[in-house]
Amino acid sequence: MEKTNAIGLVVRKGRYGGTYAVRDLAFEFGTAISVAFKLYLIEEFQKLKSAEQEKLGWTAKRELTKINYRIHTDAIKQNLIPATISAQQASYIYANEADVLNVAMFGMTAQQWRRNNPTLPGNIRDYATVNELICLSNMENLNAGFIESGMSQSERLQKLNKIAIQQMRVLTETDSRLLLK
Repeated sequence: MEKTNAIGLVVRKGRYGGTYAVRDLAFEFGTAISVAFKLYLIEEFQKLKSAEQEKLGWTAKRELTKINYRIHTDAIKQNLIPATISAQQASYIYANEADVLNVAMFGMTAQQWRRNNPTLPGNIRDYATVNELICLSNMENLNAGFIESGMSQSERLQKLNKIAIQQMRVLTETDSRLLLK
């Protein structure tokens, strides 16, 4: 018993006794005894890794759009929201400015997307590709600068749309570039 305890095995006597092994050793013994068990373990491990990667990918994508969010909302607060309006009116201005980016990038507002996709949970940005989210993150920063320079919303929308088209072209050209996909 002393020798087996040192390598992760525990032997217990009595009514609830038996030989117990740490999880990794138990899996190894199981795979040595049964090929079917080994294949089952491999399949389950692959499913878990895929689910983990999917979750991490989604989180990374969403974090990309949050990077410049503070800069963007601060520019809106400082330059577009009068001090004497209600919180509801201010939230309308924030949403309107978010839709400037949505229209420039996706060609539709958040409300239009929800109307077109009533069964999908979340919002338009939850279904964006990594490249679209990179572009959106860049556009948040650029739009903040355009707001601070006093550019009108229609001018900003046109300029941001041209930038989105150009950046997406660059980000999706993979023949001659190795870019994040």
